[in-house]
Amino acid sequence: MTHEAKLEKIAANTKEILELLGEDVSREGLAKTPMRVAKALEFLTSGYTQSPQSILNEALFTTSNDEMVLVRDIEFYSMCEHHMLPIIGRAHVAYIPDGKVVGLSKIPRIIDVFARRLQIQEQLTEQIADAISEVIQPKGVAVVIHARHMCMEMRGVEKINSTTISSALRGLFKSDNRTRSEFYNLINTQAPSNF
Repeated sequence: MTHEAKLEKIAANTKEILELLGEDVSREGLAKTPMRVAKALEFLTSGYTQSPQSILNEALFTTSNDEMVLVRDIEFYSMCEHHMLPIIGRAHVAYIPDGKVVGLSKIPRIIDVFARRLQIQEQLTEQIADAISEVIQPKGVAVVIHARHMCMEMRGVEKINSTTISSALRGLFKSDNRTRSEFYNLINTQAPSNF
């Protein structure tokens, strides 16, 4: 199926859903909505067409550094696989190099690869940690995600501002208490005000 045909099919199905909900899809505000939804869904699920291994492998560099590398407060958006409602969160990712480092911009890109799929937070956390472990082969990887789930806030239990925290620890972050404590201390320390 061509790209255009796929978008047209998603748009046609969106139009039918809107009609089933009781909307008049011919009214001005909704006339172009089915195609807008199709294009938005294509973007929001673009992670299915991306390879985390390719992204990480294109920016691997030899290093003598063996100290923790941490990228924190990485904002992301995803959609829950149960209701297709937004997940809004921040991720903290750290690793301890073992001869290789990856370009810093690749860490947020890896998060987006997995976040731009229908997800559950626990799985997202694991996928990020596993991809970094597999490609960079560091001494350890740690991922912590804080997120709000609109499926809990907009429907169901309707608990506004509740936050879910998940973690995935690999290597030294799991086996060494001092390494794990250093990571948690760093992600919980307030950033300087000039940042």
